[in-house]
Amino acid sequence: MLFDTIVGIATLRGISAINVIRVSGSDAIQIVAKLFDGKPLIEQPSHTVHYGHIVDEKTILDEVLVAIFREPRSFTSENVVEISTHGGYLIADKIVESLIKNGCRLAEPGEFTKRAYLNGRIDLTQAESIMDMVNAKTTTQLQIANQGLSGQVKNLISELQADLLTLMAKIEVNIDYPEYDDAITMTNAIIIPEATALIDKIDEVLVKSNTGKIIRDGLKTVIIGKPNVGKSSLLNTLLREEKAIVTEISGTTRDLIEGELNLGGILLKLIDTAGIRSTNDVVEKIGIDRAKKALNEADLVLLVLDQSQSLTDADKELLEMTKDKVRIIVGNKHDLGSNTDLDTVKMIRISAKNKTGIDILESEVKRLFIDEKLVGDQEVMLSNTRHIGKLKEAKKALQDAINGANNEYPVDMVEIDLRHAWDALGEITGENGTDTLISTLFSKFCLGK
Repeated sequence: MLFDTIVGIATLRGISAINVIRVSGSDAIQIVAKLFDGKPLIEQPSHTVHYGHIVDEKTILDEVLVAIFREPRSFTSENVVEISTHGGYLIADKIVESLIKNGCRLAEPGEFTKRAYLNGRIDLTQAESIMDMVNAKTTTQLQIANQGLSGQVKNLISELQADLLTLMAKIEVNIDYPEYDDAITMTNAIIIPEATALIDKIDEVLVKSNTGKIIRDGLKTVIIGKPNVGKSSLLNTLLREEKAIVTEISGTTRDLIEGELNLGGILLKLIDTAGIRSTNDVVEKIGIDRAKKALNEADLVLLVLDQSQSLTDADKELLEMTKDKVRIIVGNKHDLGSNTDLDTVKMIRISAKNKTGIDILESEVKRLFIDEKLVGDQEVMLSNTRHIGKLKEAKKALQDAINGANNEYPVDMVEIDLRHAWDALGEITGENGTDTLISTLFSKFCLGK
């Protein structure tokens, strides 16, 4: 049954000051009241908190605070009770067991938020933004998540839908009521400019989404170079910790070493790789193969050269290997001087050992990937890959409609493509969401959320 009463632990498992147990459903207050030794909960008004004990078969399980939220003024729009207990592994589990014994069902991952969506409390963009807020590691990620949660993303999509609906309505009038003298004669010449204007608006959103997606998902950043050029030293300097072992021995790093860096609001997922060179060492060869695989999957490549020495054949091979990637050439060991052979190579000159030039490197990363004006002005940006994909699908459908109009297809045939665009936009907010889509999205949430 979809709307039976569910229970879940909303806080992270482990040793902590408190745990919060969330109960939602029509019988939530009655079930908790069976176990609560304190004021009669059934008689208490909404949005009140009550002190007492949870007692099961005359055994006190814990001293608690119980908050009541009556439908529809709750997160799920159902009756909701939140029980604040002492922290620890055992107490919350015991209380959940007692609640299940008295009529609750253990909630599935994301089921509380799913109910909020199904009950019309939030739309799908807001639901997904909740998990983005939970997972945020930078202030800009939090900013983007708040745009979704506050409904700004929904409003953005709704504006596009409104324009599309106006166009579709004009078509419907002419199809259904051709005898109306005052109805606009919907010719392909009228469809084309309106659909083109919609595509222009979508393109503006997609351009901004490049920044939004990078802020939300971060950049998979691979540090690559020949052995002993200072790749591991650069990783340690960026992370401000001794993550990788650094020695003068060539080939010290034999496997991928990973870490995360908040670079001015951009999350860099840094990967230090084995130095790429020809070798007969079996273990080192495996590390080099993994380095090449990481290189192919990277969003950004930091190619490290030893600027105190002339370019070697290995350096030239790496320059050629990465020429089609988004890359920054990093000239390390600036403290040892600069070889004039490298003057023709555009690079950021640093000393990982002395931690100089790092600020210039960080600025270059932001210049390549982030429109800081969009962030500073807090403009609404799509960031979710699913949303961006659906928006591109809507754009493709509009382009198909224009092509059909140019080929003088009947107007009602062109409308099929316009409806496809409408459906794609509706899937972003969940208006046209399938059961499979909804179940898949909420299964990625944590328990109790």
